[in-house]
Amino acid sequence: MQVLQVQTEVRPDPAEVGRARRWARSRLAGSGIEVDEPLAETLVLLISELVTNAVVHTGCPAVLRLLLPRLPESAPATVRVEVTDASTRPPRPRQAEGDDTNGRGLALVDGLADRWGWQSDGAGKRIWCEVDRCEPKPKAAEDAGDAGDAGGTAGVRHLGAAPVVAFPF
Repeated sequence: MQVLQVQTEVRPDPAEVGRARRWARSRLAGSGIEVDEPLAETLVLLISELVTNAVVHTGCPAVLRLLLPRLPESAPATVRVEVTDASTRPPRPRQAEGDDTNGRGLALVDGLADRWGWQSDGAGKRIWCEVDRCEPKPKAAEDAGDAGDAGGTAGVRHLGAAPVVAFPF
């Protein structure tokens, strides 16, 4: 499978978050993921959260990288988003309370991505997430109301080396 890797530098400025979203939308469309496709909306939200964290919590420039599969639109594949920055501080999930305006970013990443984590990268770190682009469901499964994980079982995802239990929202 061929993978298209594209990247852009992100300055430590909150205005960069909007620019990163626009950049990502154009790269996704260029790879065959249409901007109105649910996958594109999910990826843009994940990018927004990861870039916001880099800009707000590190105060350092960052690099946003997309790894996009070069397959026909209907083929299953994985899209990977990476944000690398010069801070060695690991990401720290927070628990937002009530009307808090901050503290939900990594919870959103955990809820939307199929996998995510972080690793040391030279003098800084790389935080990443992956979203699987699945084969379209057969029409019969959609009509039957296939709810996926309707039993409410928790999935386990890995953040660095420690497992994190993710509960469905």
